[in-house]
Amino acid sequence: MSRKYADESASPTDLPGGRVGRPPVTSRPEILAAARRLIDRDGWDKLSVRRLAAELGIGTATLYRQVRDKEELLLLLLTEYAGRTRPPSLPADPSERIVAAASALHETLADWPWAAEVLTTDGFVGVLGESALWTVEAVVAGAIDAGCTDERAVEIFRSIWYYTVGEILVRARSAKARAAGTRPAAPDGFFGRIDPDRLPRLAALGDRWPELAARDTYTAGLHALVSGLLSAG
Repeated sequence: MSRKYADESASPTDLPGGRVGRPPVTSRPEILAAARRLIDRDGWDKLSVRRLAAELGIGTATLYRQVRDKEELLLLLLTEYAGRTRPPSLPADPSERIVAAASALHETLADWPWAAEVLTTDGFVGVLGESALWTVEAVVAGAIDAGCTDERAVEIFRSIWYYTVGEILVRARSAKARAAGTRPAAPDGFFGRIDPDRLPRLAALGDRWPELAARDTYTAGLHALVSGLLSAG
């Protein structure tokens, strides 16, 4: 076996049907479709370039020629997904436009919570394709139309992004932990036993806390956040 053949990991068992020779050329759409299958079946945290190569029936080194690493693969998936999603009609009012764009972003990421995990860096805007950035454009443009400076518009988007991705990640991780039975639960009656002299407000809420904390308040909070950010801008 030649050095080149060995480095490509293209042994007969790596190829569909046990063929000997170069692996078949795999297109970008085929790669992304296979990655989506793996995520849907096993979860995004189990996705790796090696497992994806096995799913496609090609050598790992062959796949690395098209995808640098798992992070790039996930970013490609996000961009491809966004390109297939038509932006909704947005209100003319700048504040309502910002809320509508952020709500659409929240809805998309709630369906794919792993996407929020991947994008938990401030530099993500520079690595996504243009088709995935319409929500960013809508929020920034809405803030500028409301009278904010360019700098303030970016700050407003960042604040909304932190609020949105934080809400999604907390809920997604909590749901995953509950399903796996790994989430620690407060002992029965814990909140009702809080010392009212030390923590009077929490003691007054008592055992209502879990129910109140579980409510979906994203939209109401978003309206309040946007209103506050624009009025302070």
